[in-house]
Order: sequence, then structure tokens, then C-alpha cells
Amino acid sequence: MKRLLGVALGILTAIGGFLDIGDIVTNAVVGARFGMSLAWVVVLGVVGIVLFAHMSGRVAAVSGRATFEIIRERLGARVALANLVASFLVTLLTLTAEVGGIALALQLATAVEPRLWIPVAAFAVWLVVWRAGFKVMENVTGLLGLALVVFAVALVQLGPDWSALLQDAVAPAIPAQEHASTYWYYAVALFGAAMTPYEVFFFSSGGVEEGWTEKDVAQSRADVLVGFPLGGVLSIAIAACAAVVLLPAGIEVTSLSHVALPVVTAGGVLMLAFLIVGVVAATFGAALETALSSGYMVAQYLGWSWGKFRRPAQAARFHLTMIVALLVGVGVLMTGVDAIKVTEYSVVFSAVALPLTYLPILVVANDPQYMGDEVNGRVVNALGQVVLVVVLAASLAAIPLMLWSGAGA
Repeated sequence: MKRLLGVALGILTAIGGFLDIGDIVTNAVVGARFGMSLAWVVVLGVVGIVLFAHMSGRVAAVSGRATFEIIRERLGARVALANLVASFLVTLLTLTAEVGGIALALQLATAVEPRLWIPVAAFAVWLVVWRAGFKVMENVTGLLGLALVVFAVALVQLGPDWSALLQDAVAPAIPAQEHASTYWYYAVALFGAAMTPYEVFFFSSGGVEEGWTEKDVAQSRADVLVGFPLGGVLSIAIAACAAVVLLPAGIEVTSLSHVALPVVTAGGVLMLAFLIVGVVAATFGAALETALSSGYMVAQYLGWSWGKFRRPAQAARFHLTMIVALLVGVGVLMTGVDAIKVTEYSVVFSAVALPLTYLPILVVANDPQYMGDEVNGRVVNALGQVVLVVVLAASLAAIPLMLWSGAGA
């Protein structure tokens, strides 16, 4: 039982990372426009995040230190500062999207204007970060987020042509009505949603929070091998539901109610209730991750005391950073900006920042000074380098594709 609960960190990271508001919306948009022809991107994203999250978790377990601390020490203050600025800005944008996502999910449940929920959502995130223990936070949020399995159940209930879905996935083609630039723009967006920088910083710092040692390397591997593939399967289920219900009807995803439509079609109000619980839990979990990650990044770079294993008074600047990040996010959302658009931009800019996050992790994971005998093996290094090439390509292509495609319009 203890080992089973141990994978909760991986589940939380997957539900709050792979299945945050960005991934939920982006997969639904892609399914409604491209069917299953971009499922390969989700698979590639799963492979990439499993590789690099495991590297990051192994660094934390072997060295007893969070990845960002070592990045500054190993690569120098200037390189680490570039990493910090890019990763922090993307994480702040993602945090804003997640708080907005909580508000949208609560609107779906209550029909109350989302802007009335935004301060409530942000306050709840702060309260949990301030008061709840790390174990309670990861177990409760991660397990409630598993309610998103309702997408997989809905897909079965819809009774699709499985052979047609599989053919669309394994032999992808750009639909005749879509431009190639739009197809590749959403490919980059899906990849960015899977590989968001905060995931590895949260996973690494969470390992330190839980006191991982070399004995926990196997546990770290189990976390990523369970959590992230689970998130990937549910991501594909979301796209498939949209492909079955929304694509034939010509319905574009512009709100969370459109994402919910296939689930309601399959199972009515009961399945909608499960969906709302899952979306609130997933977005809330992602908001916790991004809020904590914003504090982790800044505190670890500047050498401040950090972590939930310390009392707030002992890590005051760490907690202040998270409060400021939440206030900025609330301020942006209260202007009336579309939370769905914030979400879409957050995953694209995440792709832009990826090399600054993943190259340093690959360097540190191969440094015997920190890793001893636990440096990467040949297979992991080879796969990591292949993924890094894809990461670099996505980063370089993201902005041109955004401009060329009109942000996927």
C-alpha cells in the first residue's frame, strides 16, 4: 500500500501537468479540427517528459538537491538566470491559465460568472499551499483528478469506429480544409503542453520535499512510468471524444462546455458531474504545481530557504513569491482576458522555453560530480538527445508558426 501511494507524486504531476487546462482544451481543439492525426505528438510528448522528469527526479534522489540549485552551480549564474527568466515567465502564464481554468470549471457547475470565481480559486490555491502538507496535497488532488478517466469511459460509450480512429492515428494526414501551418502550429502546442518546464522543476523539488535518497530512484522511475503515460492516454481520449462528436458536427472548441459535450452526449448529467470534479481537480492540481514551481525556481536560484517541509516563517520569501505570482495571475484574469486564449498562448510559449530547461537537465544528469555511478546510460542519453533535437525544433518553429497560422485561426 505504501508503494502504491508512493506513485501519487507521479499521478499528481501527470494530472496537473499533462492534463491541465492547456492540455484538456488543446486536445479537444485538435480532435475537433484534425481528428486523431496529431495523436503521435502526444506519444512523443510522453516519451520526452518521462525521460527528462526521470532524469530530474534521479538528480534529486542522488544529490539530495533540487535540479535548479545544481543548474546554477554547474552552468553558472548567467545561464541559470536565462533559464530562470524564461521558465518563470512561462510558469506565471501557465499559473494564470490554471486559475482561469478552475473558474471556468466552476462556471460549468454553477453558471456563475467566471470572474467571480477567480479570486476564490486563487485564495483556495494559496490556502492549500500555505496550510496543507505535501502528502495530503499530492494524494487528494491527484486521486480526484483521476475522475478524468470519464473521457475514456465516454469514448467507449460513444461506440466509435475504432478502426477508423486507429487508421487516422497511425497514418496521419492534414485535413483538406486545414493549412499545413495550422497543423504544425497545433503540433507544437500539443508538444509544449506535454513538456511544460514547471513539471520537471516540481517533480525534482517534490522529491526533495519527500526526502528522496538513492534508494528512491526506483520509486522515481515508477512515478514517471505510471503518471505520465496515464496522462497521455487520457489526453488521447479527450481528442478522440472530440473527433467522434465535434468534428462531424463542425463544432469548434471555444469554451469548456464544448469540451464537455462529448461526455454529456455519452453519459448525461452523471458523467458531466465526474467531468467537473476531474477538471476542477486537474486544474487545481496544476495551479498548485505552478504556484509552487514559481517559488521553487526563484528561491533555489537566489539561495533562499524554500519548501513545504519548512514552516512558512522559515521560508517567508519562498511563500511571498508564490503570493505575488498568484496576485499577478488574478490581476491579468480580472481584466476580462479570455482564459482559453491565455491557455493556448501558455502552451506555445512553453515550447519556446523548452531548450533552456531540458539541455541543463541533460548536462547535470551526465555529471559524475553530482550523480556518481547514477549518470545516464547510453540508451537514456541517446533517447534524450533525440528528444532534445525535437525540443529545439519546436522552440525555433513556435513563433513563426504562430504568426504564419494566425495563432491557429
